[in-house]
Amino acid sequence: MSLAEHLNHIGPALILYIGAGVVLTADMFSGRAAPRWQLAVLALIGGLGWTYGLAMGDTRGEALGGAVRVDDFALFFSFLIIASTLAVVLSARQWTDSIERGAELYALMLISAASMVILAQANDLITIFIALETTSISQFVMAGLARTDRSAEAGLKYLLTGALSAAVLLYGFAFLFGMSGTTDLDGIADYLASAPEEQRLPLLLALVFVLAGFGFKMALAPFHAWVPDVYQGAPTVVSSFLSVASKAAGFAVALRLFYTGLGGGDTFLSEDWAMFVAVLAGLSMIFGNTGAILQTNAKRLLGYSSIAQAGNIAVGFAAVAAGSTIGPSGVMFFLGTYAATNLGAFIAVQAFAERTGSENIADFAGLPKRSPVLAVVLSLCLISLTGIPPTAGFIAKVYVFNGAVQTGHEWLIVLVAVAVVNTAISAFYYLRWLRTMWLDEAEDDSPIEVAPAVQAVLAAASIGVLFFGLWPAPLINAAQSAAETLL
Repeated sequence: MSLAEHLNHIGPALILYIGAGVVLTADMFSGRAAPRWQLAVLALIGGLGWTYGLAMGDTRGEALGGAVRVDDFALFFSFLIIASTLAVVLSARQWTDSIERGAELYALMLISAASMVILAQANDLITIFIALETTSISQFVMAGLARTDRSAEAGLKYLLTGALSAAVLLYGFAFLFGMSGTTDLDGIADYLASAPEEQRLPLLLALVFVLAGFGFKMALAPFHAWVPDVYQGAPTVVSSFLSVASKAAGFAVALRLFYTGLGGGDTFLSEDWAMFVAVLAGLSMIFGNTGAILQTNAKRLLGYSSIAQAGNIAVGFAAVAAGSTIGPSGVMFFLGTYAATNLGAFIAVQAFAERTGSENIADFAGLPKRSPVLAVVLSLCLISLTGIPPTAGFIAKVYVFNGAVQTGHEWLIVLVAVAVVNTAISAFYYLRWLRTMWLDEAEDDSPIEVAPAVQAVLAAASIGVLFFGLWPAPLINAAQSAAETLL
């Protein structure tokens, strides 16, 4: 394979890395007069275009000595991550124009997104770890960019918990490498296919450490404590990015490792993996939903909601490990719909907070009079997060829960029952927010203006929530096609 072919395989990530450098260079020479927002948007559009070109062409297979693998699975997550980042950047201009470090935010976000793309392609433990740390370090810095006490606290908490999770994950990788003698995921799978039963205990220890490390990125309990504080303290732009792109990358690499590195559902570790993930899913739904009930800050509530939604996605992941054939596509479909829903909610909160200076749920009272656009979009997204038809959130939950039930495992059926009960609990705080918006009177009835770029992003999110709720087939087909490359 020629150098050009290697570069073509990692093209979407490469163009984002180059874009980050261009944004910083332009800012160095022109300062705040530099078109930093335009350059970031251009880099992301270029990344999307390159991803589309790879998907439409016949570029598949391994590159860089087997360190990365380009297949439909990697392309699905590349498109999801880059599109989500583009939506965040489009909505961020007003805030970044008001601070001195806007160029740094765009550059860090591009670097983080590029590393997530590599993470979705990674086929080697070393590549996974380096990509994971590159994206994590960028996120640590972004969380503290606002230079407020709360933002500094968010960045510090994120850094400390992230460093600990990285150490735990690396320890799990060391176990896998020490037993298999290779960092290549295919080589690890070959070792597990013939591993003796005596190796079960050290392999289980490796599994626990790896799940703990990935659990941090996916915001699964009990590795979730950083989420509410970081989501509340970090700039809302960063919180939006973390809630969608980071979670998608975490599940992407976990699916890749399970199917490629751990042999899918054909090894003696599969049932243990399924049980571990099921426990994390149940804990995440319980801690996330009960923690959200008493919240009065919109971003903090969405942080707890993110933990609960990670638990819903993990139900599909547990079904994957238990042998469900529709489990992987269910996880991917859920992540696709969740991206549209959560971005819509966070960006609506961001637009409201920028104009009013408040993130309190009580201050959303009378929002339909002040900004019908924000009220309608936020209401639609909250209904989708609850799982009420005809939104995409309803289809996603039905799809994932159905995959778990079809495995026939009693403990997975119990997990689905727990998920249904938690969905009812979540309805309490989502619908309470809706009642506040639509029925309570506002103390300030001044209109809230929304920038055209933000309106475009909100419109796209709303269309996605309704379109995939009424006609989910295109996204389901894309998820199934991507999942087949793993199966």
